[in-house]
Amino acid sequence: MAENIITLLMLILLQIVLGFDNLLYISLESKKVAKEKQAYVRKMGILMAVGLRIALLFVLISVIDYFKDPIIHLPFDGVAEGHFNIHSLIVLVGGIFIIYTAMKEIWHMVGVNHLNDDIDETKKKPVGKVVFAIVIMNLVFSFDSILSAMALTDVFWVMATAIIIGGLLMLWLADKVAVFLERNRMYEVLGLFILFIVGIMLLTEGGHLAELKLFGNHITPMSKTTFYFVIVILVIIDIVQSKYQKKLIALKEREEKKDENKEEA
Repeated sequence: MAENIITLLMLILLQIVLGFDNLLYISLESKKVAKEKQAYVRKMGILMAVGLRIALLFVLISVIDYFKDPIIHLPFDGVAEGHFNIHSLIVLVGGIFIIYTAMKEIWHMVGVNHLNDDIDETKKKPVGKVVFAIVIMNLVFSFDSILSAMALTDVFWVMATAIIIGGLLMLWLADKVAVFLERNRMYEVLGLFILFIVGIMLLTEGGHLAELKLFGNHITPMSKTTFYFVIVILVIIDIVQSKYQKKLIALKEREEKKDENKEEA
């Protein structure tokens, strides 16, 4: 029992560490519906995803070997070689979708001509569509954490409890992250670029799982250490840039005030 408790604590910690990118995606995706429905979408998406995670855990325990067996082979020697199983395909498709989502939102931010177009409620997506996207991507994000859990223990209740507790923590944090992004909209760009890096990480992980070789070079996965290091650097750059921009604005206002005083004199 003591061993199971220790494993449970380790799995909860794992859920927290691996859940950061998932939480960011949920907060950004929920902004696509009307404002009064955003909290509902986040809660419903997370609750449905937790239930499906437990179902996925049960399925993986039963048919794990099928997820490991290659089903697609790339025979192009010297150009593209690889052996894709279901696990690698799920991770690769998830990475492609996240990169597409991040780039589409970044392009939308840059391409909006009027602020009113950016907040037009009539252009919001249906609730069901956004909830579905959150649930599917939650499963993609959870795939590796479930497999890691299975490597640590074979006790179903321990893994299921960790998933439930992780889901409850996400429910608690989802609104807080969304409120922070709403009050500090400048960080939405940072969040989208972090999401873009998450997509790249998933692509490299999927390529590694498939033993993919492009022009004779193996695809190596981006480590979590590298991922969090890049995030820290991006956050530091954003903070410094924001402070520097405020300083420049203050200097400009001071110069304009001096010029006004000179003209009055």
